[in-house]
Amino acid sequence: SLLFAKNIDEQMQQASAFYRNGEFDKAIKIYEDLRSNGYEGTSLNFNLANSYYRIGKLGYAILNYERALKNSPSDEDVKHNLAFASLSTVDRIQPLPTFFLFEWWDLLLASLSVNGWTYIVFLFYILLMILIVAYFFAKTIFQQKLILFSGLGILVIFSIAVSLLIVKINREETVIGGVVIEQSITVKTSPDIKSTDAFVIHEGLKVNLEDQLDEWIKIRLADGKVGWVENKAIERI
Repeated sequence: SLLFAKNIDEQMQQASAFYRNGEFDKAIKIYEDLRSNGYEGTSLNFNLANSYYRIGKLGYAILNYERALKNSPSDEDVKHNLAFASLSTVDRIQPLPTFFLFEWWDLLLASLSVNGWTYIVFLFYILLMILIVAYFFAKTIFQQKLILFSGLGILVIFSIAVSLLIVKINREETVIGGVVIEQSITVKTSPDIKSTDAFVIHEGLKVNLEDQLDEWIKIRLADGKVGWVENKAIERI
């Protein structure tokens, strides 16, 4: 495993050198090879996105910024570059209005990845166990009461964190995002090239993937519009 890690580090350094020298295609080749071999990480996706952006492939750039953000939701560099790249997209989709409490819930949920929420749950679980043990070793009634109320507070936070983790995992499994990688595509009303045109979308637009039939994928936009596009036009985040 040490040799494998060393090899990855050497390849990442080589790709960075290509990037600094303006040889973006060579950098992309190395990053994509690492992804093909199962290596994932925020730095890899972020650097790959930067490389794609420099050669004008906006769709692939946004795709990999989204992948990096999925791994590290609080990374300011990733969020900044994603926002900057999104300014170059053609489509301006207005999301459906939602109740402000749901917006706060979504923001809280998006603040950490699944791993992040798992660490939070584990941390408060350990704190709860420590307080339980401390309660039985408390020497005075006051200490017991202090530990009891502290434990109740920790229990509430632990329960909320568990709920957030469960919802986060459920969303990861059910809500699948994708990014348009072709310059322009016509969305169809049904999975058939001869079906009626619904609307047109462009490179870099983020969509939700809802269903698949043969070579067609059903997509939903943030404003609620739905339709079908060919599989090759969309990359899954």
